[in-house]
Amino acid sequence: MTALQATGLTHRHRRRGPAALDSVEFSLPQGSICALVGRNGAGKSTLLELAAGVDRPSAGSLTVLGGPVGATRSRVGYLAQDQPLDPRWRISDVLRIGAQLNPGRWDAACAAGIVEQGNLSTRTRLGALSRGQHTRVALALVLGKRPDLVLLDEPMADLDPLARHELTGTLLGHATEHGATVLLSSHHTGELADVCDHLLLLDGGRLRLSGSIDDLLEAHLNATGPGGIDELAPHTLVTHQRSGRGTAALLRPGGPLPRTWHGTAPTLDELILAYLGSPDAPALHLSPAADPGPRESQPTP
Repeated sequence: MTALQATGLTHRHRRRGPAALDSVEFSLPQGSICALVGRNGAGKSTLLELAAGVDRPSAGSLTVLGGPVGATRSRVGYLAQDQPLDPRWRISDVLRIGAQLNPGRWDAACAAGIVEQGNLSTRTRLGALSRGQHTRVALALVLGKRPDLVLLDEPMADLDPLARHELTGTLLGHATEHGATVLLSSHHTGELADVCDHLLLLDGGRLRLSGSIDDLLEAHLNATGPGGIDELAPHTLVTHQRSGRGTAALLRPGGPLPRTWHGTAPTLDELILAYLGSPDAPALHLSPAADPGPRESQPTP
């Protein structure tokens, strides 16, 4: 089963403006927890808005939970980056509105439990909450509808490490218990490897990396050696720099390394930073296991 399927997905905020998303294609398996990463303005929020049905694509298609966006909206939970909740509301108002907006799907015990885990009184007004407490209430509203697809746009950007840890645990608990798919936009790349199993990396509206994190890491290698990059000709070079009297590079192996070179596995953080810092490196899209296999695309000049 596929939770999200994008084909030629393109979106412009203005008819003649630049493309916020440009011919994006990927397949996200159901039940996966996917990191959506990229620079500011890369198109992450646009992709989440399209998946949530807030906006429509300019071209191409996006299938959500096996159907068109409008037909599956009740099964999707979306938390925007600005978390638009009225500060005059009490927490009890948020829970009541959640029940009214999601008849037949609302799990009052689940939503109340998320609030109670933060030691919050339902009589408290949102304007009196800290950023982390506000995010907890917003997440209760999203997860209380028991969504099959959870879309989160930088939900924990302003939280301290402890608050991020607590709310990440709440999110993963929901995904594990209900088999939900999660698409999570985040700048905290160092923490994603312990949380996510898939990656979508956007840069300038184009998809640069997609696939299982384990497969993407396995497809790359950190290489160091005494020579120059001319010795790495059989391999696909992502980025390189001079290191002392030698060279350090991140590459996609095309065979064994030269005898005088040494290779180590990259971290997810190293992989993401390398592609964001190397716009000319060819993109890599690894298909889910059910599909034929990997395919590569060259960047547009």
